Amino acid sequence: MRVDCPELLQWDAPEALECSDLMSEQYRQPESPALDALQLEFLMLNLAASLRVYARPHFFMWTQGLLQSLIRHEVLICALRAGESLSFRVDSFSTLVPNAGIFSELLLRDSSAAASLVKDWKERRFRPLVSAAGDGSPLWSGAFARELERVGATQAVMHGNHDANGEVSSFFVFACQSGVVNARLLHIVQLVVPHMHSAWVRSQICETTENTRLAPAGGGVLTPREQEILRWIYLGKSNGEVGAILAISPLTVKNHVQKILRKLHVVNRTQAVGKALDARILCP
Repeated sequence: MRVDCPELLQWDAPEALECSDLMSEQYRQPESPALDALQLEFLMLNLAASLRVYARPHFFMWTQGLLQSLIRHEVLICALRAGESLSFRVDSFSTLVPNAGIFSELLLRDSSAAASLVKDWKERRFRPLVSAAGDGSPLWSGAFARELERVGATQAVMHGNHDANGEVSSFFVFACQSGVVNARLLHIVQLVVPHMHSAWVRSQICETTENTRLAPAGGGVLTPREQEILRWIYLGKSNGEVGAILAISPLTVKNHVQKILRKLHVVNRTQAVGKALDARILCP
């Protein structure tokens, strides 16, 4: 049944309009730049790849591989809220140093810097936060900043996820070279980070099946020389480069690589790195 009440309509309309204007001003998001065809293709490929992440090695291979086509970074730091408390589990990933865990360790030592980043992100209404060396941010002081600058990362983009109460559930820091960050990159970060959150959570709660798991520390599967070669493969070196570093021939390196593949029951170098990370033969 329809009831016309002009008095109520005349009284409600201006107030409703005023409230609508207020809300739009308070929560209005800046217009996002459009992605070109290639970026859209890379975006779809990365979102599909995120669905295949079920373990830490998968996460490493995705973020330090295909994801670099969208979000170029030197170091990635991931923080996941631990239970109901405000404590976080923190991990870091990079192909530039033998032990990428140094970045998360140094950030955890400076709890005030981490708390300041989260506070600034909340004040920006959960939009990506950008910081650069020399801007006065707590992020760029102390040993953590020096370690980032040592690998050429002097700028950072930070974004995360929050729960219904506005509390941070996960937080990601992309440390990158100066000049990489622009409005389009920030838009891409907003699109990708929710999928990173889901992938990172799965990598924390899902264990590799027993028939693909090796004994801790390799259980003596690989010789010290093979472990050394696998470490350089993990860092992206070719057979020729590994040979030059170790003062052996590329053919000798190739023979070692073939033995590594057979011992780990894999068919290529990428699978070897992933399985070695999972078995803790390699520790990023």
